[in-house]
Amino acid sequence: MANVINHPSRFLHLAISLIILIIFLIPLITFLNNNSLIFTIITKPYFSYYLTSFNNQSHQSHYPWRFSWRNTFINSLEFEGNVNYPSSSSSSNYSNDVSRAISPDFTKCGPVDLPPNAITSPYCCPTLATPFKFIDFKDYIINATYKYKNNSSIRVRRAAHLVDDEFIAKLEKGIAIMKSLPNDDPRNFIQQAKVHCAYCNGGYPQKHPFQDQKIDVHRSWLFFPFHRFYIYFFERILGTLIGDPSFALPYWNWDSIQGMQIPSYFTTPNSSLYHKLRHYKHMPPHLVDLNYDILSPKIRTQDQQISYNLAFMYKQMVLANTKELFMGSPYRLGDPAQPGPGSVELAPHNTIHDWLGAVDTPNHEDMGTFYTAARDPIFYAHHSNVDRLWELWTKLEGGRRDYRDDPNWLDSKFFFYDENLNLVRVKVSIIVKRPRKLRSKEEKEQEEEVLVIEVTELQSYENVKFDVHIDDDEDMLSDENHAEFVGTFVSLPHGNHGHKSNTRFMVGISKVLENLEAEEDDHIVVTLVPMIGKGDVTIGRINIQFMSK
Repeated sequence: MANVINHPSRFLHLAISLIILIIFLIPLITFLNNNSLIFTIITKPYFSYYLTSFNNQSHQSHYPWRFSWRNTFINSLEFEGNVNYPSSSSSSNYSNDVSRAISPDFTKCGPVDLPPNAITSPYCCPTLATPFKFIDFKDYIINATYKYKNNSSIRVRRAAHLVDDEFIAKLEKGIAIMKSLPNDDPRNFIQQAKVHCAYCNGGYPQKHPFQDQKIDVHRSWLFFPFHRFYIYFFERILGTLIGDPSFALPYWNWDSIQGMQIPSYFTTPNSSLYHKLRHYKHMPPHLVDLNYDILSPKIRTQDQQISYNLAFMYKQMVLANTKELFMGSPYRLGDPAQPGPGSVELAPHNTIHDWLGAVDTPNHEDMGTFYTAARDPIFYAHHSNVDRLWELWTKLEGGRRDYRDDPNWLDSKFFFYDENLNLVRVKVSIIVKRPRKLRSKEEKEQEEEVLVIEVTELQSYENVKFDVHIDDDEDMLSDENHAEFVGTFVSLPHGNHGHKSNTRFMVGISKVLENLEAEEDDHIVVTLVPMIGKGDVTIGRINIQFMSK
């Protein structure tokens, strides 16, 4: 001992070693006593790495995952799964002068990626004329306008629960005619459904030199514009077949109290609008659950369900106050598919697909999986409402901005057949208007605090769902009508594109923290509750970012 005292440097080294040993022992003891893992990473605030997965949670209780940060503190409840650290990823650099707008190589359409045990194996590619030719939308719309110049009517979509018998008869007639057309007619009802299958299940490759990357319009900024064009041309075909070019699809406004059940005329067995492959327990007057959990459906009174639905819509629409939060992440030429979905795409869009899908089919066909979803006539009323929500979102708080300042979004292209069997090429810039004035300096400085959760190793042929809570009681988690519940991640089975996919969950939390009086807190606790998860799902980097509004 004297020898140690006579050598201060050795004493110092011994003391440091003891301190390090204690630092490592305390978390170990805590882990053994509390069955949880607690540790601290010394790094910048708002930035922590943590990776974990849940494997086939269908047979497990809903054990939550908890993360704390702001002061780089992470707390995770122990559960069955793997714990890893994410590897760093890099992306290629592209010149701003090179267009990276997504466009399908339409002549190279091929077999789509199907989920396991698919009940049908459709060839979703359209029949192409020889030689291959198309017309641009600007020429198409000029010709269409001239053709109907004597018709002063415009198409006005009405709420599905407010239409009259005459309208219902027209809708039934139009769908019946579409179903009766020859199988190789692009206007045939199943051919129209295959359009959705091809664009949403990897039927088209990207253009040279990225032919190895398949296009998927979901979980990205293409979700809203693609589906707007899709139902636009479906609507025109329908109107032409019944001799009424002003005919418009109804929108099933499940976001309002009066519309929270399937419109009854879609459930009449002898109607062309009826579809057999639907959830038999969800027929009227059963109310839709906008945050539906296919494995553990909630049992609620009608008043409770209405309250939860309205609160959930507020979160998905109002709290998603940046373009990336609402519309999804940018998706450019060369990018892997599904970079990150927007709030409404995740739910209620995905959850309603699940809510409608049959329970006795492997992938909840037809509405519960994308390769068959458009075979159900109610698909188009569902997406008419999704399209309506995009329009409503742009008008919130004096006007919210989408991606119209990004040329790669504006130049993204799709192909659709019109009512006259013309193949029409469209691009996103057609359906958005340029801003009338530049934003002020104050507007540019406005930012939203955003919780970003990277979802990696996602098996896209499986159902996956987890809910996200902030500063909640882990023993009594809040429902959708409480501020602590901030959102949900939902993935429907739609083919695996040959590999596991990576995507992101994003949710705005500025108003959440304000409502919870947590704006000045040094840390927040985030709870992830796996509700459905067959196969490996990995949570990668989690951080808080600031996004311009």
